[in-house]
Amino acid sequence: MKKILALVLSFIFCFQTLVFAEIFDASVEYTDIRNKTQDEIFTGKTETLEKKDVINMTVSQVLDGSFTVEGDEFFAEVTSDVYGDKGVIVPKGTIAHGAVIQKAEARRLGRNAWIEMDFDYLITPDGREIPIEGHVSTRLNPITETAQIAVQDLGYTVAGGAVGGLFALNLFGLEAAIASHGYTIAAGAAAGGAWGLGMALIRKGHDVLIAPGDEIKVKIKSDVELPVYREEALLQHELFYPGLEIRITNIKHEKDPFDVANTITLNLTISNRSDKILSGLDMALINDYNVTYRPSIFGDTKLMFKRIKPGETVIGSVSFAVDNINRTFWLVFFDTKTRLPLTKISVDNAYKNVSARTKKKNDKVRKKKNYKKQEEDLLEMM
Repeated sequence: MKKILALVLSFIFCFQTLVFAEIFDASVEYTDIRNKTQDEIFTGKTETLEKKDVINMTVSQVLDGSFTVEGDEFFAEVTSDVYGDKGVIVPKGTIAHGAVIQKAEARRLGRNAWIEMDFDYLITPDGREIPIEGHVSTRLNPITETAQIAVQDLGYTVAGGAVGGLFALNLFGLEAAIASHGYTIAAGAAAGGAWGLGMALIRKGHDVLIAPGDEIKVKIKSDVELPVYREEALLQHELFYPGLEIRITNIKHEKDPFDVANTITLNLTISNRSDKILSGLDMALINDYNVTYRPSIFGDTKLMFKRIKPGETVIGSVSFAVDNINRTFWLVFFDTKTRLPLTKISVDNAYKNVSARTKKKNDKVRKKKNYKKQEEDLLEMM
């Protein structure tokens, strides 16, 4: 029943995304700072990207331990601004070039696959190529991996013993267990424990898969001196309509009912002093690839069905399910009659004013899980 429900909801979500992506066509414009002068882009100050600093990125292609080979090149994109004490030194959207230097496939005895990657240069939004030394690895410390495998093996053995004991109790009954002073249950537990240990020994570790949208943390291996950007130079282009004021007061990254971090929830204050009637059904989120997303049925749907007349002010939240939560987005309201965009409000611009506490929570939500729960593994094999 759960699988059927999941398939139905998945179909609804995919249908909703595809249909509305085709209906609306509202090309967004984003700031191209390559056309600006150096004085317009930079403050004139410099800052050091220090050794051991960490940059959050997402890859542009799938990296899989089973088919990716050593030497494969790829590109990644910086997913959040890197700040120094004086301002932004590596802006979101900066492209990084990397290569796979080493990898291993999943093996028996629960040993997981892993990939190690090096980065050698960045391409900034203003067109500069900056040499760097960066590194990221999904490989666990040998001691940590051994300890993890030991805990998992113990879990398999204990779980197997519990299953074996219950099986013996159901097979021979409580009376036989009492008459044998518990030996029937003990024998069943021993057999189940042996089965669990055997499964632990032959089980294969998890494959490693890094896909676009997954966030990786790249550790810098040497100091790099970088200029500090002006905040206004990095602001995304926006479109405003006279008398219509829309403010994004908070931005939360959340998981959908399937535990996938693909939902962006916006807290909005909408003050309509224009000559237009706004409808929540004419609201959308558009990314820098011009893909359009409608409000999600899994979030707060009050604003989705709200009509905001001239003279009204509304405060509320709306959620959008997107394919890659790390992209650049604009909140767009369309004219009900002409279907042309009335406003385009940059989510990235608003995110600069989000509290550090909220940003920290968002980082935790986006963090990729590397391992499935032991209970799920055991249930799959049973």
